[in-house]
Amino acid sequence: QLQLVESGGGLVQAGGSLRLSCTASTRIFAGFDMGWYRQAPGKQRELVARISSESITNYIDSVKGRFTISRDNAKNTVYLEMNSLKPEDTGTYYCNAVFRAANFWGQGTQVTVSS
Repeated sequence: QLQLVESGGGLVQAGGSLRLSCTASTRIFAGFDMGWYRQAPGKQRELVARISSESITNYIDSVKGRFTISRDNAKNTVYLEMNSLKPEDTGTYYCNAVFRAANFWGQGTQVTVSS
């Protein structure tokens, strides 16, 4: 069973930055498509950014130009660099890993942006 361990969340003022990390317990990390999702209180979980096994990236419109997703296959880690944070970015951020039909989730890390 793949384990995903997230870190890097916290409390930050609007306009600030955070860097989330997610490390996977697998020898075939390079073959996984990785993503970051977030869920705000009372709202559905939404995809924030995704990076394929070929390092093709996609973002939701609201974070384009502010967030950057990247991966380091040598470290089995995917990152989410978040800049110019806004209060509406507040939520629990979840790491997701997909390989063929298998889908795995991390436990989540809280990001709170104060105005």
